Amino acid sequence: MNSSTITNRTALITGASSGIGKATALAFAKAGIDLALVGRDRDKLAAVAQAAEAVGVTAKTYVVDLSKLDRVSATIAEIAAEHENLEILINNAGMAYTGSIADSPLADWQKVIDLNLTSVFQCVQGILPHMRQRKSGSIVNVSSIAGKQVFPNWGIYSVSKFGLMALTQAIATEERANGIRVTAVCPGSVNTPLWDTDTVQADFDRSAMLTPEMVAEGILYAVLAPPGAVVEELTIMPSGGAL
Repeated sequence: MNSSTITNRTALITGASSGIGKATALAFAKAGIDLALVGRDRDKLAAVAQAAEAVGVTAKTYVVDLSKLDRVSATIAEIAAEHENLEILINNAGMAYTGSIADSPLADWQKVIDLNLTSVFQCVQGILPHMRQRKSGSIVNVSSIAGKQVFPNWGIYSVSKFGLMALTQAIATEERANGIRVTAVCPGSVNTPLWDTDTVQADFDRSAMLTPEMVAEGILYAVLAPPGAVVEELTIMPSGGAL
């Protein structure tokens, strides 16, 4: 599908300032899709928007902390109201956490569940009225291979991603009649800044991982599926077999 057939479509991408979110924004821009970019870092968001606009699309930025759950749904609804042609939602924002179930503090459990699962629930609630009114829409939830199998010391992360898989299927089942397509994208390990965060202790070969751009191409593929078809689930693994 060439860009001329998807003119005037806008995508809202969370976690858009780096990693998979940034790569997805730039892949969408090259496909002619306008952008609403959500993240916490104003300067990084601005840089992504500038790079996208250099390709020829419009890109607006929104500094939003998705961990503040009581405001997420209303904020997403406000963003949707600004973009008449908003018909794509990419729920990409998330965090990783390593540690055994036995030793993990409740506060850390709550942080992971809040961002990786509950904030997605709130983003979807915020945008569904807009998509239902249009009788069309594509929602892509960026899950993980850890949403399909559990790895030692990744239990809380896996619980959040297994929950995201169930949420994805629930939305798909309920919104199919409203013309809304829902996809779960499940990457293996991706070389992103996530590995540099203080909540992750892991010693993996990052050169063997997927790149954010590889995952972004998968997300774009799902969004560009022909009308009447839906990519329900897409698993993307490094060809070398690394996690």
